[in-house]
Amino acid sequence: MINIRFITTHSTLTGFEMNGHSGYSESGSDIVCAAVSSAAYMTANTVTDVLGIDADISVSDGFMMMKLSAKDAQIAQDILRGFEIHVCELSEQYKSNISVIYSEV
Repeated sequence: MINIRFITTHSTLTGFEMNGHSGYSESGSDIVCAAVSSAAYMTANTVTDVLGIDADISVSDGFMMMKLSAKDAQIAQDILRGFEIHVCELSEQYKSNISVIYSEV
């Protein structure tokens, strides 16, 4: 299962952390993993390369984390909310493969 944890501060998304594998299909042909990974990378690349924000990003096999300062999170809020909507819709379609949770910091 892919676990996606959205990090919020005073109702503002300030980042996300995702880990795990969907288990939907074999590696290399897993459409659930591809959809989530693609959306996460697009989010991170838009925040860093388009908006020019210096985000704290960490990536390894089956893991990705992006955290922003409160000020930068305000600038990137629409992008983060778009990612949130996208993965929440995916989690509705693939309930046994994607879990979305929230944590307030």
